[in-house]
Amino acid sequence: MKNYTRRSFIQTSALGVAAVSASKVLGANERIRIGSIGLGGRGTGSANWFSKIPGVEISYLCDVEEKHVKRAMVAHPQAKVTTDLRKVLEDKDIDAVVISTCNHWHVLAAIWACQAGKDVYVEKPISHNIWEGRKLVEAARKYDRIVQGGTQQRSDPLQSEIKAFLDSGVLGKIKYVRLNRYGRRESIGRVSTPLKPPASTDYDLWLGPAQDQPIYREKLHYDWHWDWNTGNGELGNWGPHIIDDMRNVVFRDKIKMPKRVMAGGGRLEWDDAGNTPNTHFVYYDTGDVPVVMDVHNLPRQKGLRANDIYKRRRTSAFLVIECENGYYAGGRGGGAAYDKDGKQIKKFKGDGGRGHAENFINGMRSRKMADLNAEIEDIHYSSAWCHLGNIAWRLGSKYDRQEAEGRLKGFQPWNDVIDDFHNHLEANEINANDPKIKLGSLLELDGETFTGPSATPEALSLLTREYRKGYEVPNKV
Repeated sequence: MKNYTRRSFIQTSALGVAAVSASKVLGANERIRIGSIGLGGRGTGSANWFSKIPGVEISYLCDVEEKHVKRAMVAHPQAKVTTDLRKVLEDKDIDAVVISTCNHWHVLAAIWACQAGKDVYVEKPISHNIWEGRKLVEAARKYDRIVQGGTQQRSDPLQSEIKAFLDSGVLGKIKYVRLNRYGRRESIGRVSTPLKPPASTDYDLWLGPAQDQPIYREKLHYDWHWDWNTGNGELGNWGPHIIDDMRNVVFRDKIKMPKRVMAGGGRLEWDDAGNTPNTHFVYYDTGDVPVVMDVHNLPRQKGLRANDIYKRRRTSAFLVIECENGYYAGGRGGGAAYDKDGKQIKKFKGDGGRGHAENFINGMRSRKMADLNAEIEDIHYSSAWCHLGNIAWRLGSKYDRQEAEGRLKGFQPWNDVIDDFHNHLEANEINANDPKIKLGSLLELDGETFTGPSATPEALSLLTREYRKGYEVPNKV
């Protein structure tokens, strides 16, 4: 199959740049035809989700894995099918694409779609690195596209209710925020010889912008999350949802990027082919309300103090907002506010963002970015926070508890995170002196780049990546 560069793709596309200015305005009753790109578990679910919206049709199914396409055809037999996303983008009848590919494809696929005159719904994280996320925002603006990020909780009425409650003053001033993700994952295994891609997969297209590196895990699909070449680890998997909730509810999107970031953790217990941490803790200095976060994937969560108010995080409390007179603790679709003694003050119930897909369709019809609940630039920032937490860990060196605690003297929430990390290690019978555990320096930021002593060549290089020839994210979109 011929490999198109960005330039040759646009030049040979049936639409091309010239068609962008002539793309049609969709009337209130006009049918919207969607191309679903990426048909794994999430992509198949999204196709079904969008197909239930009145006036929407799944008209094209695309995945590099033929088996995924065939599975999706059962629910959408009327749709055209392909393993090459460029065919979807060349189709004049397609109004928008839903991108549910591996993370490393998100931005290039979305930029190509914008250039081809399509609106875009792109899953989280909307980027594989910070630099390319900014390129997608630039493309959305240049080609005047409606681009929505897949952080569906933005469309949950719950978030507006929490904002209003915080504004009421009942809980008083916000002191800090703690974010949590405790979710068990198993080892992805390690094989002695490089994995041979399935014959049913177009491997060149699967790789796309990623480097052609030998793969030593047991499965090609899904476990790409735990390889920096294609994924962003657990912080890049669940983090975009959790951090986006926090940025929306606490900061109302006014704080775009943190001023400083620090992280520690490691890929522990599993001697497998993954290279992203499976236990990870992060500090974000926003210049206003400080934020701490921990992410643990190992199986045993016991060992926390019985009276620890954060114990509930192991179920649904991703977001804990600690205030002067109490706190809010909640997750997807619900939460509650408590006073200082832990007595529940108010309960909140949401729907998890069921209307997010419809919000995107409504934005397509109105052609107003302001109508989107998760407009791409806001979600770019939420993804960028995750990338920063990963960079801070990747730049780390040997962990020392005393040094870690001394980094933020007087800030007890940081020490709580360190305590929980060590309790987690103990519960899983892991030595705290394991050389795989790292602690990064406190990195300073100026917008979307590092500044001062933090702006080392190694740190700056992790803001972007090397792209495979023919699949480069363009500097000028």
